[in-house]
Amino acid sequence: MPALPTRLRPLAAAFALIPCLAVPATAAASSNSSDSAARCALPGKTGWTDEGHDTDRVQFQPATGTHRVLTLFVDFPDAPATGSTDPYAAQLAPAAHWMAQASYGRSRLDISSLHRWIRMPADSTSYGFQRGLTFEAHEKYVRDAIGAADPYADFSRYDMVYVVPTKAAAAISFSPTYLYDPTTPGVTADGTRVKWAVTFGQDMWHWGPKVADHETSHTFGLPDLYSFTGATHQYVGGWDVMGNIAGPAPQYLGWQSWKLGWTRDSQVACLPAPGHRTVRLTPVERPGGTKIAVLRTGASTAYVAESRRAEGNDRSACSTGVLIYKVDSAAKTGEGPLRIMNANPAATPPAGCTQLDLAAYKPGQTFTDPGTGARIDVLAGGRAGDTVRLSER
Repeated sequence: MPALPTRLRPLAAAFALIPCLAVPATAAASSNSSDSAARCALPGKTGWTDEGHDTDRVQFQPATGTHRVLTLFVDFPDAPATGSTDPYAAQLAPAAHWMAQASYGRSRLDISSLHRWIRMPADSTSYGFQRGLTFEAHEKYVRDAIGAADPYADFSRYDMVYVVPTKAAAAISFSPTYLYDPTTPGVTADGTRVKWAVTFGQDMWHWGPKVADHETSHTFGLPDLYSFTGATHQYVGGWDVMGNIAGPAPQYLGWQSWKLGWTRDSQVACLPAPGHRTVRLTPVERPGGTKIAVLRTGASTAYVAESRRAEGNDRSACSTGVLIYKVDSAAKTGEGPLRIMNANPAATPPAGCTQLDLAAYKPGQTFTDPGTGARIDVLAGGRAGDTVRLSER
C-alpha cells in the first residue's frame, strides 16, 4: 500500500488494491558515449516517493545495512485477541530472508517480536482504516500502539516498528506505511522519535510475507508501481514487488536496486547521449556482473535493459530474457514511474502467469522508440545472461 503523505508532501492519488563477472561493456567510437553511470542517474521530480536517485535522507531511511524492527501485536476493546501471537510473527518472518536475497545481502531486516497482545485504547472501528485514511489518523494509530506497548519495550533499540492487529479486527483492513513528518512533534518513546512504521491489516494474510518487504521499501523511498487507476497491474505486473506483491517471485527491478544502493555504479552501463554501446548483462537475480544498461532520453526519462533468469522458482514458468522498461522520475507513485515494454503483447500466458509476465525480449528482437530515437537490440542470450546493444540517434 502507499506510504501515507505528510501534510507537507501531499500524495495526489487514491489508494488501489491493493555470478561470474560480465564481459566488460564496449562503447562505440561516438564521442558522446560515456562510462559514467552518474550521467544516467535521474533526479526526483515529485517531492515524495519516486524513481529519482536524490532520495531525501531526512524523510526516508537508508536502504543498506541492518534495520532493527520491533513487531507489536495489538488487539482492541471491540476485537479482543484469542490464541498465541506466534502465527502472526511466523507469517511475516520470511520477509527478512527475501529482503537479504533481493538486495544481494546489502539490506537486512532484523525483526524482533514483543510476544504479547497489546490492548489499544480505542475500538478498532474508531481509527478510520479505509481508503483515504489521513496522515493524522494514521499517526494516532501508531501513537496509540507505541504508547500502549511502551511499558514492555525499549523503543530506543529499534529503527522502525511493525504493528500487527488481531485477526478479529476486521476494521483494520489494509497495510499502509507510516513516514514521520520532521516538522511536527510526532511519536516519541524512550527518548526516541519513531520515524517509520508499517501498520499491517488483514490483507497481510492475502499477500503473504512479501507485503512486509513492499511496505518497508516505502521507508527507503520507493514508490508504488501498481496503478492507482485503471488496470491495477498494467505497468510492471509481477516483475517487481512494488507492483504485484503476489506475482510470481517478484524481484526488485534493476533500476530500483541501483537507486537503493544495492547495485553499484560499477554495475551500471550508461549511454547518456546519442551513440551506441554493446553491453553484456548478468541476471539481476544473481550477485555480481553488470546489472543494467541505461539509455538516457531526457531530463527525467530513460530506458533500462536488464537480464532476467529465475530458473528453479515460480518465475521459470513465465518469460525470461531481456526486460526493457521506461523510467520517468517525474511520474508520481501509482502513475507508472516504471513501465515495462512488452515484447510479446499477443502471447498467451501459461497457468500462473499474466500477459505482462511474457514481456521479456529474446535474441533477435528489438525495441525502438521513434519519438526519442532510442533503440535496444538483443544480440545474444543464455543461462549466463544476455548481450544488448543500446543506440540513440
